[in-house]
Amino acid sequence: MSEENNIQTPKRRPGGPFGGPMMAGGPVEKAKDFKGTLKSLAKYLKPFWFRIVLVFIFAIASTVFAIVSPKILGQATNLIVDDYVNIKAYEQIMAQLPAGTKLPKGTTGADLIKKMPPQGLEKIPQDKLSKIKTLDLSKRPTFHFESIRNIILLLIGLYILSAIFSYIQGWIMTNVTQKVTFQFRRDISEKINRMPLSYFDKNTYGEVLSRVTNDVDTVSQTLNQSLSQIVTSVVMIIGIAIMMLSISWLLTLVTLLILPLSFILMTLIMKKSQVQFVKQQKELGALNGHVEEMYAGHTVMRVFNGEKASVEKFNNINSKLYHSAWKSQFLSGMMFPIMTFVGNLGYVAVAVVGGWQAINGKIQIGDIQAFFQYVQQFNQPIAQTANIANVMQSTAAAAERVFDFLGEKEQPKEAKNPVVLAKIKGEIEFNRVKFGYNPKRTIIKNLSAKIEPGHRIAIVGPTGAGKTTLVNLLMRFYEIESGTITIDGVDIRQMKRADVRSLFGMVLQDTWLFNGSIRENITYGNQDASEEEIIKTAKEAHVDHFVRSLPDGYDMQLNEEANNISQGEKQLLTIARAMLAKTPMLILDEATSSVDTRTEVLIQKAMDNLMKGKTSFVIAHRLSTIRDANLILVMKDGDVVEQGTHKELLAEKGFYASLYNSQFALMES
Repeated sequence: MSEENNIQTPKRRPGGPFGGPMMAGGPVEKAKDFKGTLKSLAKYLKPFWFRIVLVFIFAIASTVFAIVSPKILGQATNLIVDDYVNIKAYEQIMAQLPAGTKLPKGTTGADLIKKMPPQGLEKIPQDKLSKIKTLDLSKRPTFHFESIRNIILLLIGLYILSAIFSYIQGWIMTNVTQKVTFQFRRDISEKINRMPLSYFDKNTYGEVLSRVTNDVDTVSQTLNQSLSQIVTSVVMIIGIAIMMLSISWLLTLVTLLILPLSFILMTLIMKKSQVQFVKQQKELGALNGHVEEMYAGHTVMRVFNGEKASVEKFNNINSKLYHSAWKSQFLSGMMFPIMTFVGNLGYVAVAVVGGWQAINGKIQIGDIQAFFQYVQQFNQPIAQTANIANVMQSTAAAAERVFDFLGEKEQPKEAKNPVVLAKIKGEIEFNRVKFGYNPKRTIIKNLSAKIEPGHRIAIVGPTGAGKTTLVNLLMRFYEIESGTITIDGVDIRQMKRADVRSLFGMVLQDTWLFNGSIRENITYGNQDASEEEIIKTAKEAHVDHFVRSLPDGYDMQLNEEANNISQGEKQLLTIARAMLAKTPMLILDEATSSVDTRTEVLIQKAMDNLMKGKTSFVIAHRLSTIRDANLILVMKDGDVVEQGTHKELLAEKGFYASLYNSQFALMES
């Protein structure tokens, strides 16, 4: 808006038409103050501490149920195996007896073995002899179907409870996350309204928008998913380790000895892929920047036949991006197969050692089955923990940017007892005003001027003289360093900013229209305007005739860029909007610059009617448009160097006269 602003455009983050989420193994953005950011985040979570504790409790309960299930399932397997072995042992021993033999009640295998000849015993395997000794051979053994059924029902109950607890903790955490996210966005929205415009001069709108959307979403997703995952992963690692030790310390040792191999291989791959991911992001940013630049200036690019050079540059960057992306994705893609390979080595080791222990009677088959499940589950929380550590770093970085924004210096607070002007005359006075966008560079040095009520004031001067800055100070978009600006004798700093701005209607050189109908855009400053007032104002602004020729007329929807109407028509709509607002004072920043000569004459007449009885400021570059101004302020290097009417200033043959004559000399040449 200001032509004097020293706008610093920050480096754009990689993203855009070819941007996307980072893959696993990509570079992790880290926070500058990780602990401090977490403390700030904890303040937002403090009102929900009880719910978060409940989330942790349900997450732990859900995980514990999931952990104990494999061992219980192993007990069912052991029971089935034992019953099967007993049945086979019974059949073996009975096969050594004469057909139809009935044994007395309470006869055990040990009793029968004592009476059997040695050659009969040799036919029975040693592993079954131990089972036979304790068997009651007076009746045939059967499967314990009732016990197996009870174990299955217990498992189903545990699975259901685990799922219910998981659902409850997910529901509570989602609720907490959305409330925290809502609070974040509300605080950012309120903060934006308290921010001085100088902040937006130094930061792009895209950067601010990124805080509201991308960074807040990153924090939201982490809170919703990773917070409970941290608890479940830690509980699962500890719980599975305990369960594995309860089954076999030797198998647990074998499993743990293979883990370092996984970490070594993962570290080597991540070091290699990290370099390629950094290159990929660098080239991605360059590619997006080139595409954005060519898209924004495609007309100029075609006028100067720059298509070939543009395509060559695109192909060059795209080629570099292809090679870095291929290597990064290939290397990160190797992690899963390698982890699977190492995991399979673990299975083989457990199978060999577990089989050897089972043969020697030190472990049962069901325990080996449960151990296999634990080995499979053990890798998942370890990988999750490593991933969560990266996610937490990225989240802390995103949260830090949000907190940095919320901690930015705000515009000075409103007066405690603000003055409200009951009746506006429109007398404005600048008294020794000093101001600079940068403390080291003063733009307005010592400005003094008095504007009478109802007068039309023209502000002229070369680029950088301070014309737009003067209006910015009058509207309290920026605060002056020293001096005073008064409206009807009241210092504008003693009034609310909103009250000051409500006194002015504004038409800028850069038109701004929002998504919505033409009617909604015209009534933006006066929502209560009647249809008659809208039509009357539209006619005065010469809007009515072209609006009625459009599809749907006043109900026609303007798209995001309002490119379904011409630039001149946009300007006419903004003028109609200012007219309908019916403010006591007006600011016109070269309002007719985008219309043709014929329309300009018509608008000028409408403006003359509009400005009658109103204090009006007109920033003009074409000096021919301000001949009828009551007062012309000629600005140079931040000061008003001349004041007077058009005729008076020409008669002085000073700076204004030289500006005026130079414009006509250029027009004549």
